[in-house]
Amino acid sequence: MIGLGHRVASLDFLHSAGKANSLGGDGSLSTAAPRSEPSDRYLYDPANPAPTVGWPLCCDALHLKPGPHDQRPVEERDDHLVYSTPALTEDLEVTGPITLELFASSSAVDTDFTAKFVDVWPDGFAQNLTEGIVRARYRDSREQPQFMNPGQTYKFTLDLWATSNISRKGHRLRLEVSSSNFPRFDRNLNTGEDGFSTRQPVAATNVIFHDAQHLSALILPIVPVP
Repeated sequence: MIGLGHRVASLDFLHSAGKANSLGGDGSLSTAAPRSEPSDRYLYDPANPAPTVGWPLCCDALHLKPGPHDQRPVEERDDHLVYSTPALTEDLEVTGPITLELFASSSAVDTDFTAKFVDVWPDGFAQNLTEGIVRARYRDSREQPQFMNPGQTYKFTLDLWATSNISRKGHRLRLEVSSSNFPRFDRNLNTGEDGFSTRQPVAATNVIFHDAQHLSALILPIVPVP
């Protein structure tokens, strides 16, 4: 943990036995760093993007109803990797900016990686708190985009914006990793071309690594609860 004034940055590392796909998978979050673990992979098809279900911003209620919504329908998709903590043994406050450090590769020259931070209630209700996205070609710079080499592993930093929430005892924290959240974010067609000139999207196999050499982790600002 890292001190941030009255906050502490907690690193929750991604874990699985290689089958974190969907709500029925084996993904987990833990403060223990991984050692030797298989990677997770999913097929992102721009022709079948994951739909936006609720969102944290205010300003397009006509098309997207904002606010908290149950994420379980989206989490049932195989193109979503789901990582959850065990049930909390005490109340936990998360207040401040949230970051995901992700080691990943793709079969495409360009793709997106999306993430969502979720508070899971004891009855299973998966409440979205905040979310973010990175377009692979802009992983280092928006002014000097660089395509990926298919199959090469890169480190991505996703800004999930900020939140302030107390998850009560018995709740679980959850991270969703995918490559689409549409129409909240526009689709990446995986070709490296813009959405206006591309006629044929390409499906991509995207791989998430979490092992001793690739410490994929969710970084949470924790505030002590009185």
